[in-house]
Amino acid sequence: MVSSTQVSQRQDTPDARATVASLVARARAAQVEYEHYDQKQVDEVVTAVAWALVHPERNRRLSELAVETTGLGNVEDKITKNRRKTMGLLRDLQQAKSVGVIQELPELGLVEIARPVGVVGAVVPSTNPAATPTNKTINALKGRNAIILAPSPKGQAACTLLLGFMHAELDRVGAPRDLVQQLPTPVSKATTYELMNQVDLVVVTGSQNNVRSAYSSGTPAIGVGAGNVPVIIDESADLDDAARKITASKTFDNATSCSSENSLVILDAVYEQAIAALERNGGVMLTADEKRQLEEAMWIDGGLSRHIIARKAPEIAQIAGLKRPELQSATFFMVEEQHVGKDYPFSGEKLSPVLAVYRAGDFDRAFEQTRRLLDHQGKGHSCGIHTDDDAHVRRLGLEMPVCRVIVNQAHAFANGGNFDNGLPFSLSMGCGTWGKNSISDNLNYRHYLNITRISRTIVPNEPTTEDLFGTYLNKYGLASS
Repeated sequence: MVSSTQVSQRQDTPDARATVASLVARARAAQVEYEHYDQKQVDEVVTAVAWALVHPERNRRLSELAVETTGLGNVEDKITKNRRKTMGLLRDLQQAKSVGVIQELPELGLVEIARPVGVVGAVVPSTNPAATPTNKTINALKGRNAIILAPSPKGQAACTLLLGFMHAELDRVGAPRDLVQQLPTPVSKATTYELMNQVDLVVVTGSQNNVRSAYSSGTPAIGVGAGNVPVIIDESADLDDAARKITASKTFDNATSCSSENSLVILDAVYEQAIAALERNGGVMLTADEKRQLEEAMWIDGGLSRHIIARKAPEIAQIAGLKRPELQSATFFMVEEQHVGKDYPFSGEKLSPVLAVYRAGDFDRAFEQTRRLLDHQGKGHSCGIHTDDDAHVRRLGLEMPVCRVIVNQAHAFANGGNFDNGLPFSLSMGCGTWGKNSISDNLNYRHYLNITRISRTIVPNEPTTEDLFGTYLNKYGLASS
């Protein structure tokens, strides 16, 4: 996932320290008051803040402002994303305990008690300047924390408007406004780094520069990894179903999601039929010359062009000077690729309705091609497969270095939780140690909690030497001294 970089190196000034210290002091005062809320009161606050975005008129205003100021995505899809992600998160949290005793295990003599982490600093990207801060805020408030948002420069206007809506809802339920704050305009690298330094927990979604800065701040931090989703289509797939889902996912919000498909790895046996199915859904395969022309327009000095990111396919065609009539009405573009690496930029994340397409002789080759793509970029994040062969699914789960394997679903919708799967609704995907992250699941409310455990004595459960070593010693005998 790419966003405007807020922090590239440690920078601080006395003014930045003082500015952030004032915000943190206000947040701590509000959090101390909020910590005394019971579960019912907390859930009311969470619902209020969610309504700040789900309210239809506010959602539209925020979506329009987000597209206007960031130039990323499209209004109608952002409206859908804002509502769906927030509604799904509220569903996940309805029965979740986050205050007081949350679990009792009498057989172990343990009682688990949820405690706040304190003040959270949340760095959020320009790709989702309303949905992501709302998601983080709801999760933080569910744990009786305060939160201070650090939006990207492009996303700041939308985040500021969102904060105003949240404050209005906090007023309605009588909760302290300072539970949710934002760095002052304009957000700078210095204030963002100071936020990371002064809060109790940092959660970062966005550029990997920001993630690395959070990890080096000295504050406990949760960062997420880069996406570069490869999806396999094998010989048992329902090709029309796969094509519809891939199209819906790849074109949603002009592919701003880090969970959008970036490469398809299609088995030889169904390659031509799969491409035809994708073409029936509006995809257009570029010629070799068109591919070269698009590459020159999409990558400038080794980086994705801001003029291409999150644009509709016909707009990309115009920017790249692609004249073929079919391209002016295309839903997305496909480019055939064989190689992987920095010299082959289509093998990486594209943040646009452009798919790299690889051809594989069999599933073993498709598996290895998928691994190469992830080793290049996106390791730990996720992969997908369209198949009716559970052995293929199981192998991906057992061997592929990813935290999520999405089966027969539209990847961008499913990966961050959907109403028809069991993943937690989130806009922040942990990538485990493969992606240099501290978590391997979808960022959720439990990551914003401390857990205190009360331990009482139980009937002793002490094993004998025979219990633990009997089988081993019977097989190998005693070791010589």
